[in-house]
Amino acid sequence: MTLPALHNTGVLYRRILSQFPQDISLAFAYGSGVFKQHGTSQGQMEKNMLDFVFTVDDPVTWHTMNLLQNRKHYSILKLLGPTMISSIQSEHGAAVYYNTLVPVDGKIIKYGVISTESLIDDLIHWKTLYVAGRLHKPVRMLVQSENGKLRAALVANLKSAVTASFLMLPESFTEEDLFLQIAGLSYAGDFRMVIGEDKSKVANIVKDNIQHFRILYSNILRDCPQVVYKPQQGKLEVDKSPEGQFIQLMALPRTLQQKITKLVDPPGKNRDVEEILLQVAQDPDCGAVVQQGISSIVKSSSITQSIKGIATAGMWKTVSYSSKKLIKMWKGWRRKPSVSQMS
Repeated sequence: MTLPALHNTGVLYRRILSQFPQDISLAFAYGSGVFKQHGTSQGQMEKNMLDFVFTVDDPVTWHTMNLLQNRKHYSILKLLGPTMISSIQSEHGAAVYYNTLVPVDGKIIKYGVISTESLIDDLIHWKTLYVAGRLHKPVRMLVQSENGKLRAALVANLKSAVTASFLMLPESFTEEDLFLQIAGLSYAGDFRMVIGEDKSKVANIVKDNIQHFRILYSNILRDCPQVVYKPQQGKLEVDKSPEGQFIQLMALPRTLQQKITKLVDPPGKNRDVEEILLQVAQDPDCGAVVQQGISSIVKSSSITQSIKGIATAGMWKTVSYSSKKLIKMWKGWRRKPSVSQMS
């Protein structure tokens, strides 16, 4: 099964990509500058920063080339050289190195660099749910290599998002309920949702992009044996029996299973994962336990990646970027009554 992708690269994206070293295994654009969000006009959208992630096989070589081409993109950390930059990228936070507030071809962009190995690890195991979480939502694919392992991991990540969401939803729900749950996975536990992000962010992402979510998930939903999917009515029914929930729990990414185990199993008992998940499957609060497990992954990676971001962006850019986020949060708070009336 291939990953459905939105392959409209457009001249703008090709021009921006041409400014960077071309040894990229996966590149995508995401966020409010790429997909219209509810409550945002076309004019506002065009002013928004464009967000990119570049996946590279060899970060040291890529940063070496990028420092030669785009030295000004980097903070003072450029003085440490490509090997140390790659080490900071892979060993701290969510294994992503971001350069932010970068002017390229008349636009302001932010781009993160992650190794192919680290991305595959996050997609399959949800080690940080940082880039994997971004890929739960519609993105604009710009480059996708023929790396079979990476392509399989991209699909596995979408399947895991569906499975985790099933466990947190009731027996019957709508497509929009599912997409809201999926879109919210990578924000659960993110401290930036308390301060720095518009509280209506998840709803705003989903409302105007239902069709894009369908493109990503319709094949997975049709093929899933544990759900009755009625696309014409936009409704779904999932197996909420203990047996059904156990199958879903056993299919979750490894890191999430470990977090659930830690939450449920008292210290020193050391039961095996299967035994613990069988217990959780019979618990009426099964969905809440899964939610807590996801929150603990996201909380940790969002804090450590944000701390790393201060160094990779530099102090001036950090203050500038954070202030823009706070203004956006304030505007979202002010218009929240009108959004809720429309829902």
